Amino acid sequence: MKKMVVLSLLLIGELVAISARAGTKTDYTLAVGDVISIDVFNESNLTIKAARLTATGTLAYPFLGDIPVQGKTIKQVQNYITSGLKGDYLINPIVTVRLIEYRKYFVRGEVKSPGGFSYAPQLTLQKAIALAGGFTERASRKKIQVTREKEGEQQTLWLTLGDEVLPGDIINIKESFF
Repeated sequence: MKKMVVLSLLLIGELVAISARAGTKTDYTLAVGDVISIDVFNESNLTIKAARLTATGTLAYPFLGDIPVQGKTIKQVQNYITSGLKGDYLINPIVTVRLIEYRKYFVRGEVKSPGGFSYAPQLTLQKAIALAGGFTERASRKKIQVTREKEGEQQTLWLTLGDEVLPGDIINIKESFF
């Protein structure tokens, strides 16, 4: 009977982890502004419903203190918490980490309503500009500059309207000369 209970708990934990990964790219790395939830099976005092990453890229967590999460994937954070709780606090913790809200992307320059916007998966540059009110009369529709952070470094890219926008991107719509 005990073996069945343990196997059932392990299966539940793995199914929850698989469902969490299905909604997020597995290589997506967390950064300041992302909101995550942490659930430890049968341990409500270790569950966090929604926590936004701090400006230092950390997250305060019971027993473990400030956890460095910036630049890590959901799976890496899940493994870090699991190994931190295992042994001293719990025998076999079942930890699930989910991405609740992506960090914002920003649109500036020649759009009608520049600002920060909530990211949604499969967002294209055309959709992002539409959410910012669309192009102004003077906007260049060909020269669209995007600043993107990759592996801790800022990159400047020139994208077309069909290209994908990522969380944290800064879209700069230049003025057209003609």
